[in-house]
Amino acid sequence: MRRLVPLIFLCGCSLALSTTAVRAAAGLGESQSRFYYQDTAGKTSSVRIIRRYWRVPIVHPFAQIDPRIDPKLRRAATIAEERANAHSHARCWHYVKEALIAAGVINSYPKTAYAAEAGQELVRDYGFTRLSIHDPYAASLGAVLVYGDRNRGHVEIRTKDGFVSDYHSKNACFYRLVAVYGKFSS
Repeated sequence: MRRLVPLIFLCGCSLALSTTAVRAAAGLGESQSRFYYQDTAGKTSSVRIIRRYWRVPIVHPFAQIDPRIDPKLRRAATIAEERANAHSHARCWHYVKEALIAAGVINSYPKTAYAAEAGQELVRDYGFTRLSIHDPYAASLGAVLVYGDRNRGHVEIRTKDGFVSDYHSKNACFYRLVAVYGKFSS
């Protein structure tokens, strides 16, 4: 016969007052790695006890402003953020092109269709320079980042607290970083 365990009800959740009582009711022995409780349906469940945690949250640094980079690129980052969606629509290069044109960084619509080819066209036709940066989080505000390989690609603009293309993200793309591009003010 099972013993009833007193429970505390908080916001629709229930927690056991006595772990030992719940474990005894479930017919289980002592455990140092799991916390046992009874849910609102009366079912005994358990979760792992976390004994270590990171004292400092993992946070990516804010982008720095490079005074050599054209201020119009920072405006392009702002425009791209305003137009970004909540999730990707697989149109990253299209959205970055539109933001670059709207900010006045480039004067005509780029002709390449694939994001992996974006960097080559920006250097060849629009006066961009490949920067010697190999970490996306070290890119300056407004820098254009190109990721990918032969089969797939992604392009985004560095914002103060993340990256933006057709969507905004706090984290860099998981594809391999090909290069970081910027345009120096004249």
